[in-house]
Amino acid sequence: MSEFSELEAELRGAVRGEVGFDVTSRALVTMDASNYRRVPVGAVAPRDADDVAAVLEVCRTHGVPVVARGGGTSIAGQATGTGVVLDFTRHMNRLLALDPATRTAVVQPGLVLDRLQEAAAPHGLRFGPDPSTHGRCTLGGMIGNNSCGSHSVAWGTTADSVRELDVITARGRRLRPGRDWAGAPRGLRELVEGELARLRTGFPDLPRRISGYALDALLPEKGADVARSFCGSEGTLGIVTEATVGLVESPRARALAVLGYADESAAAEAAAGLLGCAPLTVEGMAADLVPSATGLPRGGAWLFVETGGESAAEARARAEAVVRAADVLDSLVVTDAAGQRALWRIREDAAGTATRLPDGSEAWPGWEDCAVPPARLGAYLRDFRALLTAHGLRGTPYGHFGDGCVHVRIDFDLLSEAGVARFRRFSEELADVVVAHGGSLSGEHGDGQARAELLPKMYGDELVALFARAKGIWDPDDLLNPGVLVRPAPLDANLRFAVLPREPVPVAFGYPADGGDFSAAVRRCVGVAKCRTTGPSGASVMCPSFRATGEEEHSTRGRARLLHEMLAGELVTDGWRSTEVRDALDLCLSCKGCRSDCPVGVDMATYKAEFLHQHYAGRRRPAAHYSMGWLPRWLRLVARTRTAAVVNTFASVRPLAALAKRLGGIAPERRIPRLAAEPFSRWERRRQRGRLRAWRAQARAGRRPDLPGRMAFLWPDTFTEHLSPQVGRAAVRVLEAAGVGVVQLPARRWKARRSDAGGLDGYGMSLLNPRRTRACCGLTYLSTGQLDRARAVLRETLDLLEPFLLLPSDLDVDAGAGPDPEPEPEPDDEFPYPPPFVVLEPSCAAALRADLPELLPDDPRAARLAARVLTFAEALERLAPDWSPPRLERPVTGQTHCHQHAVLGDAPDRRLREAAALTGDLVGGCCGLAGNFGFEKGHFEVSKACAEDQLLPAVRAAEPGTVVLADGFSCRTQLEQLAGVRGRHLAEVLAEGLEGEGK
Repeated sequence: MSEFSELEAELRGAVRGEVGFDVTSRALVTMDASNYRRVPVGAVAPRDADDVAAVLEVCRTHGVPVVARGGGTSIAGQATGTGVVLDFTRHMNRLLALDPATRTAVVQPGLVLDRLQEAAAPHGLRFGPDPSTHGRCTLGGMIGNNSCGSHSVAWGTTADSVRELDVITARGRRLRPGRDWAGAPRGLRELVEGELARLRTGFPDLPRRISGYALDALLPEKGADVARSFCGSEGTLGIVTEATVGLVESPRARALAVLGYADESAAAEAAAGLLGCAPLTVEGMAADLVPSATGLPRGGAWLFVETGGESAAEARARAEAVVRAADVLDSLVVTDAAGQRALWRIREDAAGTATRLPDGSEAWPGWEDCAVPPARLGAYLRDFRALLTAHGLRGTPYGHFGDGCVHVRIDFDLLSEAGVARFRRFSEELADVVVAHGGSLSGEHGDGQARAELLPKMYGDELVALFARAKGIWDPDDLLNPGVLVRPAPLDANLRFAVLPREPVPVAFGYPADGGDFSAAVRRCVGVAKCRTTGPSGASVMCPSFRATGEEEHSTRGRARLLHEMLAGELVTDGWRSTEVRDALDLCLSCKGCRSDCPVGVDMATYKAEFLHQHYAGRRRPAAHYSMGWLPRWLRLVARTRTAAVVNTFASVRPLAALAKRLGGIAPERRIPRLAAEPFSRWERRRQRGRLRAWRAQARAGRRPDLPGRMAFLWPDTFTEHLSPQVGRAAVRVLEAAGVGVVQLPARRWKARRSDAGGLDGYGMSLLNPRRTRACCGLTYLSTGQLDRARAVLRETLDLLEPFLLLPSDLDVDAGAGPDPEPEPEPDDEFPYPPPFVVLEPSCAAALRADLPELLPDDPRAARLAARVLTFAEALERLAPDWSPPRLERPVTGQTHCHQHAVLGDAPDRRLREAAALTGDLVGGCCGLAGNFGFEKGHFEVSKACAEDQLLPAVRAAEPGTVVLADGFSCRTQLEQLAGVRGRHLAEVLAEGLEGEGK
């Protein structure tokens, strides 16, 4: 990078915003949401228009291109470049004015669309276009791509909403494009007036024509609208620094008609016919894109048709009129807001979910959004499907059927030379099909590098040459986003996959969903950037660190980009030893929110554990990895030596506690939690000693132990065992009240063998050796990336539990070695025999259910144990379905544990709370403590910011008497240390209710 040191120095001296020529700053913007990758020389976050002008002047002097970038969600490659990238999301992201009287707003280019919508909503207004990325796309990017969204049948494209623009040209001129040639650069009017005939006849007439430059907007009969013609220019003509946009009146009420059809062609044929009903949206989606058709009408494809009205009744009446006008297999009208949001979430996540076909294979953009006249959509889709078949490709069309615009991800092989060649052939042939149907190569996301090369097929060489002349008027030095739209780079160049390793790299986890290939796991991130969503997130968890810092490198996408560059080895050159990747992952909370909330299931917590494992292999680790990563070992030592009181006294003396925290890498702001005077297992052992003695006697006599009909093993997780045994005691109380027998797991290793009496020892309970051990999920070793130790701990656990994991038919019984064992009882309908393992700590349950089989993919016992893990609520629902909890009639607040949200699901918990008359919803997000994360030195402020995002405001707003639920020990600790509030496990609340019933 030495050749650009002078450029960097001049930029630092000329702008007030941040200038980043370091590896991380460049790596974060090598890609957008497309198939393309271009490595920039640097990135600048301008603070104002003067900064933008200064960057353009310096870069023009050095002959370095400039690319404007908003949310980085472009799908055609137009938000990447080899020069300097302007990132508008950091500073130039404000709403400057909103005038309800004129229904206009003045915005900066980095403003996220949802922030404008939130400001306009109290006035009954909204910005019309609404792409599915509305939570992170920016107004500048929408102007650059002429974005549309699902409501374009009612409110058009971004160009229909732009009134005026503030633009700086590559040579520093400040223009204000508008109507009647306002803000036109010199020579543009003369160009248009000399080509009127060509401009009047050369553009297809369809609602979603986004491809090329909109030079026809400059025709006199169209108002010579320079601002409109600028929309969709993809940052190649000038840099927008401010925009005045129009707003529309938002319907007071909405309804959603969901129409079921036999297949997508039938849905497509019907879409145009529904436009006469004046709908707000007509969206299409086929069954192969829907994870579950539960709640949808019968059919293989659906149209989502939204209607509006002044009242709920009027909106519903219009939706019912749509149903009557449609010839459908089945239909559904949804009027409640929650139901509509759930259905729209399926559609909005499609840009990500479509990247994985039903069999798990990868699919990619490239032909994401071509459009044809709506009346031609059905015929076009049939031709499109035929072309896919001819090339041996698969894809799942969906999108804006009412506008004739189709989104699709296709399973191109972009890794091999033959696959890339087929990608090119298919692209060329599909362009011919689109043009034959009178369509546009781009119907929403722009041409970028993906389709610009093919524009002559759509417009002809002469009109494309006219585009080049217009570009020359605006940007004579070709400084702005070169290689896009005009003189484009080949559509098969700069593919982001070309730099990745061709063979899987050696890793510790199994990555079963990615064929064991870490590169394939990293490729999951396609850049749709749902992890960058801010503002109210509802039940979403992802991505708490980004929500706290607002920095791209702390988003799931940013970390995935750095891992991609680490594998590529061009920018990040030191592989697993990379400090850039380490630093970006440092603030990852390992909350696993991305595992469920990311549309393509990126699991950054697993990637982080993998990286830390590889990064510190053979090296000394941070102190926190030893102090908190080895927490189970230290706490078992304290319990064995019965020194909990000594440790608590030590931790309460400030100088001693400060020394311990400094040595242990613990944040000085944190208080060390107190250890329980008596571990849970010691209490439980006393309670069960008589019962176990009787069972063992029965086993020695060759008889099956007289166990309860329904029973469960209670998992001795580290947190319940040593830090909050009251949760374990409460769980035992509730489970036994529900008729579920609770058995403590052994602390010695056992094996299954035939007893001398010829029968089976009860569940194989024969002493193998006297060494004491404990079942452990390995969570703290996993979260600190000590995967060798985690594997060893988990194998010890599987050895310990092996007899309890075997079904009777799995036991090794030699034929003829005595009488046959007694017949086994029939398996339970909902859960196999023998009993399940109830895990009270959600993070431990998630580790056993997800991490265990992925870390030990070749050990069948791992999958068996994972399948037998139940949460507290799941255990009650499955093992005691007829039991009714005490009705408590109390409001609750709190937060669903992030690991439960991501891995386990909370539907049984919600049903249990409802049955107990615990009213109110829990918030989303992450508490911010996240196990060891919030205790590590340097993490306190981010940890606190995460808690302040949703959890603490909800707790403060709760009315007196509200129960604060927090099933995770981390969540309870965060509430206590930051808010002085006692959070309780659901088991504790129910146990108190049972005690109240007994009085």
